[in-house]
Amino acid sequence: GLGDVYKRQESGSIVINGHKVKMISAQSPSEVDYTEYGINDAIIIDNTGVWRDEEGLGEHLKAKGSDVVILTAPGKGDIPNIVYGVNHQSYNASKQKIFSAASCTTNAIVPVIQVIQGALGIEQGHIETVHAYTNDQNLLDNYHKKSRRGRGAPVNMVITETGAGKAVTKIFPDMKGKLTSNAVRVPVANVSLAILSLQVNQKTTVEEVNNLLRNASLYGDLVEQIDFSVSEELVSSDVVGNSHGCEIDSKATIVSEDGKRIVIYAWYDNEYGYTCQVVRLAKHLAGVRRLIYY
Repeated sequence: GLGDVYKRQESGSIVINGHKVKMISAQSPSEVDYTEYGINDAIIIDNTGVWRDEEGLGEHLKAKGSDVVILTAPGKGDIPNIVYGVNHQSYNASKQKIFSAASCTTNAIVPVIQVIQGALGIEQGHIETVHAYTNDQNLLDNYHKKSRRGRGAPVNMVITETGAGKAVTKIFPDMKGKLTSNAVRVPVANVSLAILSLQVNQKTTVEEVNNLLRNASLYGDLVEQIDFSVSEELVSSDVVGNSHGCEIDSKATIVSEDGKRIVIYAWYDNEYGYTCQVVRLAKHLAGVRRLIYY
């Protein structure tokens, strides 16, 4: 197996591969006293999705022993949306205390867009994400406040919106108005696929596009964010456990005859790969600096 997890009822803990993890419960985030458990200057990673604005997430900072909040979804208002590897260097925890690690899809596409925009320029484009179904959907047909998401997730492909296109403009303001985006939730439990159809300013070829992305996966600041596959047999289950923001399916890359429209297929483990990005951001905000071996 991949690991050993069990619960210790008497101590309110779970043990993961021998590491004891204390489970803390409270009626509201502000009521927790982290110092009671020997935790000071806590980085609180909010995975609930209940709060996405500064007022709601600020409740965490009222708790004794807390210091920084990281939201694992796109933040509302002026909360910085950070894709580690692309714009994390612009932020630290000395002044700001609430951050967003953006979304799994944003972490998959932003590094790719940075590479293509820097080398070829992007005039406009569309991003379609074929996404594993999530806990926001219903397992059986039932009521849901969002259109279509009430239909049974394991037996339907469901068109729904994604904020990934707008999220890109928060990181690259010069991309405003250039990208549209949508999502199709599909009946797989994990691993998603971003399809980037981009109209570029300079003529290019399949070889050039793949070389740009391959080089980014091997050298420079995005080696942890972009992985590169040359397999003709790559399917979604092969990407389970990939720690990168995305894995480029180079055999699927398309460039139109006029060399101005490109289609890039980027797989991503929307659970584990995104979690790795969140952990990288948490380490950065904590001031943890370690040697990285590639």
